[in-house]
Amino acid sequence: MTRTNKSKAMNRFFFYIVLCCLPVMAKAQYTAQGTIEYERKINVHRQFQDEDNEWFERVKSQIPKFSISNFVLYFNQQASKYKPGKELEDPIKMFGGSPASENEVLTDFNTSRVVAAKNVYEKNFLVEDSMRVMEWKITDEIRTIANYKCRKAVGKICDSVYVVAFYTDDIMVNGGPEMFSGLPGMILEIAIPRLYTTWVATKVVVDPPPANEFTVPKPSKAKKVTQKELSEMLKSSLSDWGKYASRNIWWSTL
Repeated sequence: MTRTNKSKAMNRFFFYIVLCCLPVMAKAQYTAQGTIEYERKINVHRQFQDEDNEWFERVKSQIPKFSISNFVLYFNQQASKYKPGKELEDPIKMFGGSPASENEVLTDFNTSRVVAAKNVYEKNFLVEDSMRVMEWKITDEIRTIANYKCRKAVGKICDSVYVVAFYTDDIMVNGGPEMFSGLPGMILEIAIPRLYTTWVATKVVVDPPPANEFTVPKPSKAKKVTQKELSEMLKSSLSDWGKYASRNIWWSTL
């Protein structure tokens, strides 16, 4: 083979390698805006079993094991908005509904402030506070979620309630569902074992989100509080509820 032919063969070889790598390169593109759909799953049976609830044992066969709901997160580098997504038929509603099912959270990354609309025992609250600061411990565990490679991190809320998160740095926004944030990328999965609940991203769309979605929640007749004030109010009003009181405070902290 002549020098010219060898050169042409090498060029064809490298061209072939580039073509093979294009899908991988395209998949590895970073994004800083889009929409994420999350599925939240609560293990209802485990929650009631923890309370030694005699009523639950009688009606257990009538209640599905999981309560499943959908949420959506719109995001860009300036802000994110978390809100309920498409409504599903949830049999749990007939027993009082699932907690935090109506939460809306607007996070302003420029000011590090958050505004969250929360309904707690049929009372509306508007939480206005700074973004939550959590001490995350990042591990080497990797998991693929919604086609994104994610790394595991562990943190705590309420001093003792562990939170397990999986985030991707392919999405260059330090946000996540509810009021969770603070990792070097977007959180695509959250698990809170003591609440028997997970949030898992099922779909990520990287098109620009609608600008009109980044609005401040405005629940009717809402009491404005900080997150600490809301937690203290619940501690006082639920002081004789035992372990059930703690769980409701944890839910309000999300």
